[in-house]
Amino acid sequence: MKAMGKILILANSASGLYDFRNELVLALLQENEVYVSLPDEEQAPELAREGCRVFHTPIDRRGMNPVRDLRLFAGYFRLMRQVKPDVVLTYTIKPNIYGNLCCRLLRIPYLANITGLGSAFENGGLVLKLVVFLYRSALKKARCIFFQNKTNQDIFAQFGICGKKTRLVPGSGVNLDRHACKEYPAEASGMVFLYVGRLMREKGIDELLYAAEKLHEEYPEVLFELVGSYEDDYKARIEAYEKRKIVKHVSYQKDIAPFYQRACAVLMPSYHEGMSNVILEASASGRPVLASQIPGCEEGFEDGVTGFGFAPRDREALLQALRRFMALSYAERAQMGKNARTKMEQEFDRRQVVQAYMDEIQPLINK
Repeated sequence: MKAMGKILILANSASGLYDFRNELVLALLQENEVYVSLPDEEQAPELAREGCRVFHTPIDRRGMNPVRDLRLFAGYFRLMRQVKPDVVLTYTIKPNIYGNLCCRLLRIPYLANITGLGSAFENGGLVLKLVVFLYRSALKKARCIFFQNKTNQDIFAQFGICGKKTRLVPGSGVNLDRHACKEYPAEASGMVFLYVGRLMREKGIDELLYAAEKLHEEYPEVLFELVGSYEDDYKARIEAYEKRKIVKHVSYQKDIAPFYQRACAVLMPSYHEGMSNVILEASASGRPVLASQIPGCEEGFEDGVTGFGFAPRDREALLQALRRFMALSYAERAQMGKNARTKMEQEFDRRQVVQAYMDEIQPLINK
């Protein structure tokens, strides 16, 4: 009888792992034991019911705190000594750095996924130098580094951050069955722009609120629906906008499909992304997207065909994109949504992404 392999996944969000990578988890569970380390319990019960062994490891997702980061490193080290995995797969910056440093010390094969660069690569300075040093050390022995966009891959190469090989995948892809194409909202139902994500400065919330207020002055019937949890101090401001009926805020939702169904277009004014899952899901649902023209967003839409792009961090550019969309006829908006679905079918089927991971993981298990 073939022995089962042990795979340990380190991630910084239970919902991120379950919502965007569950198909990979299920594929791995077919012939392996899967252990996952997560800092929260949001969808950990669902992962446990599927057969994963779930461990809680606190992560400070914002900023660098030497004491907390040392605790994270120690927590990963103890977990790996306990589990004794055959392969470790990591997502996001802190699991990528501290988890993979542990793998090097314990001589465990590991693979890393670069889901985005974060603010350190934009801001530069001493923090960037430290992050680059840690990345170089952590990823040097990685059996494969997965990148979600070519720009991130090139930047890592420029900084000399490399493992044994790299591989480019279309983000996490999108489950085309779960995010089925929805009929475009009836013209009489009103204009709803949807934002899905954490409410934080780096997601472009300042620009979104400015543009929403200005557009509301021109089109009082337009509504901006914001779905997500607060990570920066926007609560009072958004509540004030709610009273004026400019926006409607809804906390994090496990099932986002009904919100895509109501939306006429989906907004992503982010400053940086690995690959925006929201753009992929919205497009698969048959919704146009208005997004920042940045790596991680621009791969997921075609300007003027499946949506409109605009310069990041530019509130006037976002407002102009909204006005361009408002100037379209109902038929043109609906056609954009159909075009978006076609693009996802051709380029972003999640099954292709799962296969890419399995191609790299299975040989390590077999060894």
